[in-house]
Amino acid sequence: MRTETLLVRWSLQVGFLLVLVAFGCTPDDSPFRAENEVLKRQVLKQESLLSSLQDGNKVMQQQIDLLNQELRDARSTTEAAKNEAKHQIEQYELQLAETKRMIASQMTESLKVEEKGAQSDTLPRPMPTVAKVVEDALARNGYHLKVSVKTDQRAVYVTERKISNPASLEVTGSRNQYLISLQALPDSLTKLGVKAEFERVAQGGRILTVSHEETSEIERRLINEINKALDSPAKT
Repeated sequence: MRTETLLVRWSLQVGFLLVLVAFGCTPDDSPFRAENEVLKRQVLKQESLLSSLQDGNKVMQQQIDLLNQELRDARSTTEAAKNEAKHQIEQYELQLAETKRMIASQMTESLKVEEKGAQSDTLPRPMPTVAKVVEDALARNGYHLKVSVKTDQRAVYVTERKISNPASLEVTGSRNQYLISLQALPDSLTKLGVKAEFERVAQGGRILTVSHEETSEIERRLINEINKALDSPAKT
């Protein structure tokens, strides 16, 4: 009896398996398909994000390239402006040097005429030092400069005419104008030339004739004052 029962159970199990095979039943794989779909959507999202990042990177790179080009253009423009400014400065310097040369040449020719009859002296000082002492001496004696021209080798001063009106009928006044020239010499020496246009003035503005010796004395006075100032340690 027990053997029959076992045979029946075995037969039922075999029959069930046969039914499953006959109907083609397979295990359920729907969870795997759902997970696969989720992964596909994530990949698509990542690909879309990566594409957006690449597009943004291209735009940024274009902006960087444009900024670099503008910077190069600005540097090129600045360099061109610097070169132009340098060229203009060089031209101005050339013009200035030529102007100084012409002035020095004109001064030399003019002084050849003006120095005739002037008192002169050679001073043991460089021209810039002598020029400063001359300017101080003129100012100290009330002479204002009308013309002042200086180059490296030459200097010329022309004063305004200084007038001293007569105080009375018995005393004459005077008026004077100085032409002073300086010339740089070797060994830090300077040639000083002084020419005076000295006149006596009587009451009513009448001009009196003066001798050459009196005019020469006026010129020598200024030269002596300049020498004394140069000998003073405080001045040199």
